[in-house]
Amino acid sequence: MIIGSREFKNRTYIMGILNVTPDSFSDGGRFNRVENALKHAEEMIQDGADIIDIGGESTRPGCIPVSDDEEMDRIIPVIEKIKAEFDIPVSVDTYKSSVAIEAIKSGADMLNDIWGFKYDRGMADAAAKYGTACCLTHNRKNTVYSDLIEDVLSDLRESIDIAVSAGVEKDKIIIDPGIGFAKSYEQNLEITRKINMLHTLGFPVLYAASRKSMIGNALGLPVGERLEGTIATTVYAVLKGCLFVRVHDVKENRRAVLMTEKIIGRC
Repeated sequence: MIIGSREFKNRTYIMGILNVTPDSFSDGGRFNRVENALKHAEEMIQDGADIIDIGGESTRPGCIPVSDDEEMDRIIPVIEKIKAEFDIPVSVDTYKSSVAIEAIKSGADMLNDIWGFKYDRGMADAAAKYGTACCLTHNRKNTVYSDLIEDVLSDLRESIDIAVSAGVEKDKIIIDPGIGFAKSYEQNLEITRKINMLHTLGFPVLYAASRKSMIGNALGLPVGERLEGTIATTVYAVLKGCLFVRVHDVKENRRAVLMTEKIIGRC
């Protein structure tokens, strides 16, 4: 698939996380000034990031939503600066169509929606209108599952149908199992273990577990000590054929991806 001016196929690529928020669970407040965000984006690019994913509202459990205007004030200057100074695709982590439209107009190449186009149907319209790539993440308000894997697949089919019905081309769609969203610790492990089931839907898969509570609970570690656990999930995602991994620590995860691909003969 093509995102921005780059083609992505036949290996696993790194999406670097850039939170320009004061309250993200892992790095809140570190990059919420434009100059700091730009410096960190440059570092991630030098470390091997293939896409930069910019978020202007924390999605951690218990976070307080921000207004559309505040979210735009946080992300638009950063998008513009990165696109002006670097040749790299930019994704915007939002579920609000007004924010998405302004982000696209400012240069964003991809929409990363944690609600899979179900919170705001205008997201699908925006992606279709501008021909923008999109990542549809599994999420739901009702956390009761009759069969976790089948229910996740069914929910993702609904998101895909929303996108396609709005006119989004199928080769612009990525899916994400939604680690940490509407799932218990055990359910996050199960969906990770069976991540290859998502390939039955016929779309590239993005896996995003970096520093999340699944890793913290598994290892009994605070957020600042979850690098090794994150790398383990990254290697597993490579082995299971995920096209993207979304991570905070780009250099270390990039090296893990490359080593894994050497072992399996993918590159």
